[in-house]
Amino acid sequence: MRFEICLASADDVAAAVDAGADRVELCAALFEGGITPSIGMIEQAVAAAAGRIKVHVIIRPRGGDFVYGPAEAAVMLRDIAAVKAAGADGVVIGALTPDAEIDTELCARLVEAARPLSVTFHRAYDVTRDPEAAFEDVIGLGVDRLLTSGAAPTALEGADLIARLVEKAAARIVILPAGGINERTAARVAEQTGAQELHFTASEALPSLSRFIRPGIHMGGALYPPETVRAITTTARIHSIIAAVG
Repeated sequence: MRFEICLASADDVAAAVDAGADRVELCAALFEGGITPSIGMIEQAVAAAAGRIKVHVIIRPRGGDFVYGPAEAAVMLRDIAAVKAAGADGVVIGALTPDAEIDTELCARLVEAARPLSVTFHRAYDVTRDPEAAFEDVIGLGVDRLLTSGAAPTALEGADLIARLVEKAAARIVILPAGGINERTAARVAEQTGAQELHFTASEALPSLSRFIRPGIHMGGALYPPETVRAITTTARIHSIIAAVG
């Protein structure tokens, strides 16, 4: 079994290395499902990995849907070039049409730009209109793996579809279950899907180092994540989820 940790900082990468994870997906703004991190963060993550763990970087210019216009496509292509120059091992991409099908034209351009890096198609797949048909489109792109919760809120709820994808994939693509995988669910997801890789976060809340907090002021939108704590990936939490798989 291989383990990929979704995380947001160079310190998190170091924790994943210490825990014996196989790969990380580096993102910013995990609260929004992950967007492309800054080039400085990517460079520091690669330095923290020091060749001991693979660093894959999400290529997503904003939160929200996965329907992108020409300017956003140009941003993603520029970001892929920057990620390659920074020494990352892979990218995580995905784009849909307004009809909730795989945007094969744009995705093919992203894959071509990314090679020879490893390429994962991300959970945009989970909101396609017809996941079975979309799977063949993803296969046709020639990507290395598909990150999916089985078109359900969590991988455990989507285990039946994930298991079918694992069977259909054969040696064509790696199926990487994601979504709600933790100490309580990891073993069940692995058993019910037959997948050989798992993707999860392993964070804990860390109190802010600030000695003064002005009350009532928030930097977010309608949902106010607190500025008094932050989430960090910990070696202990990764160990506990890996151990749960056995």
